[in-house]
Amino acid sequence: MDTALWVVAWLLAVMYVVSGVGKLFLRRETIAGVGSAAGWVLDVAPGTVKFIGIVEILGAAGLILPALLDIAPELVPLAALGLALVMAGAVVVRLRRREPLVALLDLGYLALCAFVAIGRA
Repeated sequence: MDTALWVVAWLLAVMYVVSGVGKLFLRRETIAGVGSAAGWVLDVAPGTVKFIGIVEILGAAGLILPALLDIAPELVPLAALGLALVMAGAVVVRLRRREPLVALLDLGYLALCAFVAIGRA
């Protein structure tokens, strides 16, 4: 079980770092041009996109570093819970934009975050 938690945490961390860096350093128009599923960035303020990017990067660090360094490992489930909340918001946005297939993908990420949160609690 511990191995599965590590694998899922690392995969989520990589995904959230890549996603967060993109949101933090790319223009909204560039992000929206990636695909139709990224069009939501044009519906929110630029500061909101940057804030979500920062949250994703910090959440990714929180999934790995506390357990890896054995410094406050109780922060890992909190980071996973925080990312699960981000994904819950993403699901709401997807459903409002009538993007049910992408909402399912976001639900998958939410489930993986919940797996890490529960497994590390």
